[in-house]
Amino acid sequence: MRIVALACSNTEIVCALGCAHQLVGVDNHSDHPHDVVSKLPRVGPDLTPDPEVIAALEPDLVLASLTVPGHEEVIASLERKGLPFRAFEPISLADVYADIRAIADLLGVVERGEALVAEMEAAMPRVAARGRRPRIAIQWWPKPVIVPGRLSWVHDLLDRAGAAGVLEADEKSRPLADEELAAQNPDAIVLSWCGVHPDKYRPEVVYRNPAFQRITALREKRVVTIGEPFLGRPAPRLVEGYRRLRALVEDTERR
Repeated sequence: MRIVALACSNTEIVCALGCAHQLVGVDNHSDHPHDVVSKLPRVGPDLTPDPEVIAALEPDLVLASLTVPGHEEVIASLERKGLPFRAFEPISLADVYADIRAIADLLGVVERGEALVAEMEAAMPRVAARGRRPRIAIQWWPKPVIVPGRLSWVHDLLDRAGAAGVLEADEKSRPLADEELAAQNPDAIVLSWCGVHPDKYRPEVVYRNPAFQRITALREKRVVTIGEPFLGRPAPRLVEGYRRLRALVEDTERR
């Protein structure tokens, strides 16, 4: 089967299922596994892939996404071109697992899908909190600060790691004014800026913010980076994000 993946998460799932050889094209942002994606044709950014380029690759299936605003236009362009596609819109961790199983089914490797889900589940056990759960603010973006809500796989990762988020409303995410975040007094702030390479994250931006000077995260020097590949992509590397969150929770419990 000839597969074009239009999101980093889809590319990584296909590869984790042992089907990298079926990929004939990926979006411009797919960067893992490097030895696979570096050799593949690029079809454009995830929000503006070129349907003509995709069609020229003669895919049997395009794996698309509906995880961010603007992806609806991508789907419309695939439909206008008559390209065969499946679009995924995971919200919870359970949805991520369901999408992995669905992609495995489409690729004819159902057992590999089940094995991958079982491996992820075993690697991310739910840890009982020792007393009060530390509050961790995940920053999807720094200005304005955008954080995930309860309708997010990151909420599920925090819960499993023994922590809580700062936005407990039934929302996927939303901006918080600096004063709103400061009022939540998070024990830690995690930079996971979407679309920015982790090498370019700048914790000093947070430390310099006048509104944050009294919150616990700054007083205890607990502003850390966990790259978007490990928290922002609904794919197998969420396991690494969970591990880093768990280490952060353990650090708050030691102090």
